[in-house]
Amino acid sequence: MSNSQKIGFIGLGIMGAPMAGHLIKSGYELHVNTIGKIPDEIANSSAIQAATAAEVARNADIIFIMVPDTSDVEKVLFSENGVASGLSQGKIVVDMSSISPIATKEFAKKINALSCEYLDAPVSGGEVGAKNASLSIMVGGSESVFEKVKPLFALMGKNINLVGGNGDGQTAKVANQIIVALNIEAVGEALLFAARAGANPEKVRQALMGGFANSKILEVHGERMVKRTFDPGFRIELHQKDLNLALSSARALGVSLPNTATAQELFNSCAAHGGKAWDHSAMVRALERLANFEIGQKS
Repeated sequence: MSNSQKIGFIGLGIMGAPMAGHLIKSGYELHVNTIGKIPDEIANSSAIQAATAAEVARNADIIFIMVPDTSDVEKVLFSENGVASGLSQGKIVVDMSSISPIATKEFAKKINALSCEYLDAPVSGGEVGAKNASLSIMVGGSESVFEKVKPLFALMGKNINLVGGNGDGQTAKVANQIIVALNIEAVGEALLFAARAGANPEKVRQALMGGFANSKILEVHGERMVKRTFDPGFRIELHQKDLNLALSSARALGVSLPNTATAQELFNSCAAHGGKAWDHSAMVRALERLANFEIGQKS
């Protein structure tokens, strides 16, 4: 793909701004739109600011979307001045938000009906991954379209996989968030148990990292639990949103996810105690309240 290709980017928040920045630095003509103020690093770059999502779609060949939730994507795509109203035949829409797999399939059908292509490409790796261009990108859509967009994905991430058809990228992201939440819960229980039994939780963590219980969550979030560093990171309210997608989709599919539901209730408890903006590793605080004991205090 040549740099003569015109790119659109809608949604310049914590994740979107650095992702768009990588495309600008690589020499692409970037048309941007976001709710609220354009971040300084984008405003002071070569990016061309558009008044509406429709204007972005008219001026770009490939349009990326990075917004918080399903309703936000629907608004960006199909509102009065949305992307759909600015599309013409052969353009590609790439939604990198984390939203409902079921809704995604419907959005893709509507965009395809306009003789345009659609990829769902949610990411994992958080703000750090966005800034370092090291995101994992899980893609749903056709292989030919994926191959066209892959060079652009490679500017934003490292682990880039075509999972299947439209909606399958979002399904993979939801599965990712189930695993992460349940791992946080497991690490929280283990370290709380160790601390309450009188062992040094940091030394227990180090010991466990050498064996089969090792995980990225034990390494990174286990340390956060011991050191009490719960600044995000990845906010609990965002993980609540993702588990809500998991549980609502599971209900529609007739699947039981009992431990996902438990993890969500622990997040709900944190939010009720003023913690919706805590890092998701702070799920351990809900477990600590149940035990009336905090990791780090003397047993």
